[in-house]
Amino acid sequence: MTPDQLITFAAVAEHRNISRAAVALHLSQPAVSGQLRQLQDEFGEPLYQRDGRGVRLTPAGEQLASYAARLRDTWRQAHAYRDALRGLEQGTLRIGASTTPASYLLPYLIAEFHQRYPEVTVHAADGNTTEIVGALGAVDIAMVEGPVGDDLPPGTAVHAWREDEIVAIMPNSHPLAQQASGGRIGLAAFGACPLVLRETGSGVRQTVEREFARAGVPMRVALEIAGVEGVKEAVRAGMGVGFVSAMSMRHENGALRLLSLSPEPLTRRLSILVPHANAPSRVVEQFLALCLAEGGG
Repeated sequence: MTPDQLITFAAVAEHRNISRAAVALHLSQPAVSGQLRQLQDEFGEPLYQRDGRGVRLTPAGEQLASYAARLRDTWRQAHAYRDALRGLEQGTLRIGASTTPASYLLPYLIAEFHQRYPEVTVHAADGNTTEIVGALGAVDIAMVEGPVGDDLPPGTAVHAWREDEIVAIMPNSHPLAQQASGGRIGLAAFGACPLVLRETGSGVRQTVEREFARAGVPMRVALEIAGVEGVKEAVRAGMGVGFVSAMSMRHENGALRLLSLSPEPLTRRLSILVPHANAPSRVVEQFLALCLAEGGG
């Protein structure tokens, strides 16, 4: 039994999925499976069982997972302490970001950070808001666009970041595009329209659903599709009206019409999450400062 095997088991126990644990650990799936087999042989009884696409821990595995998680957290704290002592000449920064900031903000932030600290290795992972919040144990800092909820890991700091507007998009030929006044339209106008929505767990979807419910407007969901670009392509194909971040429309060629909601634009706050905020490395502190400066936070 080695520390690496226990850290790997902690990741599998957290994600309940071997392939997702492999992504979080930056290992291949066969490497993770091999470590699990060696660990299971060491204990001489099953620690987990396959469960559909994921895994389910046995009682022995649940007990071992608690020890493995403590070892992993201690290792991370020691790693952060080492980085804090030796400064930013070298180090690793693991960033998680939900779809909108990952696609339209993070590349520019990483480029700026790399110019300042070229010897720091940056790893970035994306997903929807729910997925990123669920993977906080595997990153140093995260950016999310939806409500973060109350079930964050202990010691996680939440920083309000920048404001983002969610807009309705449709082909230029859509009837609502012709009816809109001054590039704005009321939410009630969408009650009879087929809608194209992001997948469950998306921050944009959570915000849109909450606003429709608050206004008492029914939602006719014609299609659920993963990713911002998927929504835009479905709208271009005539599947219905979509809702996306205004940031995602910056480089469009004019084939889609963008409308703000009235009487008030639909806005939400992006947030930056810092796990283990009581002992952040200098790498994390400097990247957080860059983000907050760029976002006006």
